[in-house]
Amino acid sequence: MSKKVTMQQIADHVGVSKFAVSKALAGKSGVSAETREKIISSATQLGYFAGKRIKSSASRPSADPTGSAQRDTIIVLIPNIREQNRHSFYWGRIIDGITTGLEQHRLGMMIVTEHITDNFIKLINPDGVLGIVCVGHISNQLLLEIRNLSIPFVMVDHEDPLIPSDALFMNNYECMRRVTNYLLGSGHRKLQFVGNTRYSRSFYDRWLGYRSLLEEQEVPFEQEPGLVSLEGENRSEHTEALTEVIGDMKAREKLPTAFVCANDSLALCVVTALMKHGIRVPEDISVTGFDNIDDAALSTPTLSTVNVNKEALGQRAVETLLWRINHPESPKERILLSGGSGVQAVDRAGERRLSM
Repeated sequence: MSKKVTMQQIADHVGVSKFAVSKALAGKSGVSAETREKIISSATQLGYFAGKRIKSSASRPSADPTGSAQRDTIIVLIPNIREQNRHSFYWGRIIDGITTGLEQHRLGMMIVTEHITDNFIKLINPDGVLGIVCVGHISNQLLLEIRNLSIPFVMVDHEDPLIPSDALFMNNYECMRRVTNYLLGSGHRKLQFVGNTRYSRSFYDRWLGYRSLLEEQEVPFEQEPGLVSLEGENRSEHTEALTEVIGDMKAREKLPTAFVCANDSLALCVVTALMKHGIRVPEDISVTGFDNIDDAALSTPTLSTVNVNKEALGQRAVETLLWRINHPESPKERILLSGGSGVQAVDRAGERRLSM
């Protein structure tokens, strides 16, 4: 049996004090983000977490709806980020699915917005929490604290390479490949991806799916850098940035025949930016989205998009969490849900429809 990895060994490996390692692994403040990442990475490499087992569910109330402890609380943890909240067309629907799933099991729910705190335990009573569903990007500092509290948790639309956990996503890679394949089949050969590839794992997977299909089909790949490094927190800011980038591309005669957008919100911003430059959609340039939010069907023209069953994603997260509570030692899972047909809209030629 291998020897237990100590904090001192981690400290020696990173070149910091044992005190810094203790604070970082406890998820507490007082350590820079860069140092914390180095400490967590080294701890993972040295096998520190391998010896740290989550407490057995035997000491926790049963998640069985026929049991006597059916009123225990599930925390839904969401980032403290504008546009990613309970009222969002995308994230809000996921939370609706979580709510439905918990109601089916007669479990209570408490929504907590992520804040940087010295101790997560100050906000909750761990003894009354059955599990946590993390929706979207949650800092590894807070994830470490949750892990140290021995509370089972699952993640939706995010994963942390340093903190293994069950994670659920749409099959973004394959869905985007199908979108790209549809556009190529419609005759497009000049395409541009729109979306900051560092924004989320989903955006990055969609980018990879788009790029891989182009490479397989040997289609010339000339990505406009400004379109994959967009900054902004809302549609107004994204539209302003896109109007500038598209205007520059138009001046250089580098406009594509189709924009492949990482989500519907960005697609709607692209449509607005194109209209500002007198470019018609879909007559002059095609635009596709992803997620099938309500605005996609209400826009003019109607947006071609990929349907993401957001409620199903939330419900499956609940089922995964309850399974994890009762099987704490089983290998972590990365679950991918397939996408379906979204809003159908004619392409630039006015002859074919998006069907997935």
